[in-house]
Amino acid sequence: MTKVLYEKSRGLTDTPLTYCPGCSHGIIHKLVAESLVELGLLENTITVASVGCSVLAYDFFNCDGIQAAHGRAPAVAVGIKRTNPDKIVFTYQGDGDLASIGTAEIIHAAHRGDNITVIFVNNAIYGMTGGQMAPTTLVGQKTSTSPLGRMENLQGRPLLVSEMLSTIPSATYIERTSVHDVPHIRKAKKAIKKAFQNQAENKGFSLVEVLAACPIGWGQTPVDAAKFVADEMASYYPLGLYKDEGVAK
Repeated sequence: MTKVLYEKSRGLTDTPLTYCPGCSHGIIHKLVAESLVELGLLENTITVASVGCSVLAYDFFNCDGIQAAHGRAPAVAVGIKRTNPDKIVFTYQGDGDLASIGTAEIIHAAHRGDNITVIFVNNAIYGMTGGQMAPTTLVGQKTSTSPLGRMENLQGRPLLVSEMLSTIPSATYIERTSVHDVPHIRKAKKAIKKAFQNQAENKGFSLVEVLAACPIGWGQTPVDAAKFVADEMASYYPLGLYKDEGVAK
């Protein structure tokens, strides 16, 4: 008799992932799917896909899903949650989507303390549209629109989303994680699971930021890209818990 030691989460569909080799989205999708299944929330969940590399996320998660306009995923998620308060609603957003065109939406969702979960993937670049500089691109990092590297005197310093949102009184849970190696993948899953549990317990707004690799956009091998996340990104974007005030409302 064959013993199954590992299998794909039923929280994911059989649709092949469209992400580039070495991209972190596949890992993060896996963690989200496993968390929803383990919490018994999958069948009651609705995902809101952003614009960017994750634009087809609703094809990959085995739950109901909807596409939002660029940056507007939190606003769409709030509308769904308020009309369907019994549902688990989460957005899956990249840094170009959430930290640029969508800054107003994410700030006000946090400010209102809306009971939604946000998975924020920070790979410091616009991956889908050609590798342009993003609000999260590191100082000195070269992109297709900053061939000399991001310059602090011209473009300012990268936006610290978790630090910013943690100052908002109505935000409940903010944590920054990474998936560059196995120990950090395990920590990221724990944070994602907690964010969904918070929503199930009606504790309010939760966001998990995940530092991610974009080997193609960065012009690196997957191994070098993982090292860049560990050495460079985590240096500017410190990992850890930024806020946890989970009290049922």
